[in-house]
Formats: sequence, C-alpha cells, structure tokens
Amino acid sequence: MHWSQVLYSQGFGTRRECEALLLGGRVSHQGTVVEDPESEIDTAGLVFEVEGRAWPFRERAIVLLHKPTGYECSQKPSTWPSVMTLLPSPLRLRGGKKGGATAGVQPVGRLDADTTGLLLLTDDGALLHRLTSPKHHVPKVYEATTKHAIDDAQIARLLQGVVLDDDPKPVRAAAAEATGTHTLRLTLTEGKYHQVKRMVAAMGNRCEALHRSAFGALTLGDLAPGQWRWVDEAELRAPA
Repeated sequence: MHWSQVLYSQGFGTRRECEALLLGGRVSHQGTVVEDPESEIDTAGLVFEVEGRAWPFRERAIVLLHKPTGYECSQKPSTWPSVMTLLPSPLRLRGGKKGGATAGVQPVGRLDADTTGLLLLTDDGALLHRLTSPKHHVPKVYEATTKHAIDDAQIARLLQGVVLDDDPKPVRAAAAEATGTHTLRLTLTEGKYHQVKRMVAAMGNRCEALHRSAFGALTLGDLAPGQWRWVDEAELRAPA
C-alpha cells in the first residue's frame, strides 16, 4: 500500500492533506522520515508516527472508551457534547466521506448522557451488527444505584421477567444481584431503549445512577473516564 493510502485509510485527512503531511516531512517510520507519498509499505504490524505521535495501522478500528457522564452517543448531539470529541480526529475521519457524511468509528449501541462506563466503537459494519443483534445475546453488565432499598422480591422480579410499556412480552435479566442496600448488578443480553432504567422502574424502584462495567468479555480495567484504548479481535472472541 502507498504511504498516502495508508494515511488516508487511517483518517489523517483528505488525500491531498495526507500527501501534504508526507511531503512536509511530518510522517516517520522506524526513525526515518517518509517523504514520498507513492512509496510502498507493508501494513502488517505497521506502526508509524505522525507529527511525533505513534499510530498503529488498523484495517478495521475497534476501540473501547470509558464514557464519562455528560456526553451523548451521537455524531449530532442535541444537548451534550458527543462522545466522538473524546477520540482523536483520525478515528473520527477514517475512510474519508461516505454518502456525504463522515465515516469513522460508530458507537456499538448507546449509553444515555447520564450513564457512564464501557462503550465500544468501530468502523466495521459487520462487527457492529453482530454485537448489537439480539440473536447473538452478547452479555452486558450494568451497575445501578437505586433510590429505594433493594430487596429479594425485586431481584426475583428481574430474574422472572418484568413487562415494559412498549412490549407485552416479559423482559428477563440474565443475572441480577444486590451489591449493596441501594446498588444492583444486572446482566442483560438484549438492548432495548433505556432498558435498565425501565426494568428497575418496573420492579418498583428508581435508577439514580447507571454504569456499564462489562461488554461480553471486555471490562474497563484501569481505564479512566474519558480515556480510550484499542481492542484486538481476540479480545472480542474471548468467552464472557
């Protein structure tokens, strides 16, 4: 692949802007400045530097973000800033423009503006569909803080199934346990709108705070709010 193609595919601007980065001596590889946009490079395991910042070549981008409160999972937010502003511009611009809209990574599902925790983003459409499809039952773990004390009857209702206002079919938690007098750990394999908050309300309580701590086998580890990291395919295939 030509160096200009490498930079363009990774989101470093338009083709002309990528060529300008190279011609301006702002791209280097293994300590050597790359100046020829048409020179070729093997992308397997490639790590290069743009203006001194290391960047690994990824054919498909998958990143994990520790979403703070006060951000919307939308490229066109209505009230709060977009989670996309927490990512470096190459991740937002990967693949250039498609159909008049910026390509880049997209959130895998959504977290409300006041919900914190693990958010995956990718530019791999097939992967996005697989992770969000209810057919694949990818488990997601949430930590909820409730207004009222949690009792055994409420946990039992979550496990047996509660009815939400838009579907007469009961929705069940894959797992549920009280982790404190007013805290609850809930595992879901579906992705309905505001599902955790609505399930907590249906069991006779109110969700005061919500945090997603796991998505499949992925956890946040020591990632601080607002920080992100790359995710490897092997991590996604690991058993939850």
